[in-house]
Amino acid sequence: MASAKEISNRIKSIKDTMKITRAMYMISSIKLRKAKKKLEDTEPYFYGLQNEIAAILYRFPDVVSIYFDNREKDLREKVKRKGYVIITGDKGMCGAYNHNVLKTTESMIKDLKKYRLFVVGQVGRQYFINRGVALPSDFTYTATNPSIHRARTITETIMELYKKERLDEVYVVYTRMINSMRTEVEIEQVLPLKSRMFAKEEILKRKKRAQMSHGHLKKLGDVDIDVDEYSVPAYGADMIIYPDVDELLENIVYNYMTGFIYGALVEASACEENARMTAMNAATDNAKDILKQLSLDYNKVRQASITQEITEVIGGTKALKRSL
Repeated sequence: MASAKEISNRIKSIKDTMKITRAMYMISSIKLRKAKKKLEDTEPYFYGLQNEIAAILYRFPDVVSIYFDNREKDLREKVKRKGYVIITGDKGMCGAYNHNVLKTTESMIKDLKKYRLFVVGQVGRQYFINRGVALPSDFTYTATNPSIHRARTITETIMELYKKERLDEVYVVYTRMINSMRTEVEIEQVLPLKSRMFAKEEILKRKKRAQMSHGHLKKLGDVDIDVDEYSVPAYGADMIIYPDVDELLENIVYNYMTGFIYGALVEASACEENARMTAMNAATDNAKDILKQLSLDYNKVRQASITQEITEVIGGTKALKRSL
């Protein structure tokens, strides 16, 4: 067994570590609240853009755009050049947060021949660089303190490659928070957008309004929507677009992508801080258990030392009496 001094030094070291884990827990809790507030603030804008795209596609069903999956050229392509925007953290000590994102990405790209990775966060960049994966040298964005400017810059890079047809499909891989105890890695396709999905959302919204006006609204889960059941209004009815639909869609899709990437950055940041809080709380609890055991060991060693000293004193006294 270690000496009392060694155990005492270890107890002091663990107490110092506990101060760090508690401080990191408090800092992460503050950052988590800020991230959640940012996410709540951006949601109305994001959903508003979704509604605008859905309304345009509903009124102009024949429009064909590079940003949607309704071009014959795209349908004929057999091999797609895929791009992945991977959102990881800038540091560790957050449990399995980074590990889950990286392993999900590896499982996606292992059988692909043509793909490009755009990694946000230092952990992800170093991980793929160490494994010999080629990453763009000018794409070095941090995951800390997400901003709309960063999301806009990332969107400009991705959109430029997509318009030049260097990328056929673009996905965002990030972590989504289900609740405070559960998170999931999400893979969302942002380019090209699925036109049928937007049209279906618009039809669902219109059917809901119609049912409300007739006073017999069903629960949303009870409404079975089929796009083909509803007649599409006359081309461009009740909507005037200037200068044209294509230019308007390009601007809205650009803003939609910026909003989506910003939301993904913020939500991933919230998940990272939540994972770090959980990890630091677990580390603090483990440190308490270790301290409890070390205190018992220290008391045993100290008691044994005192007992030994008493035994030596008694033995010395007896020896002295015999010598007299």
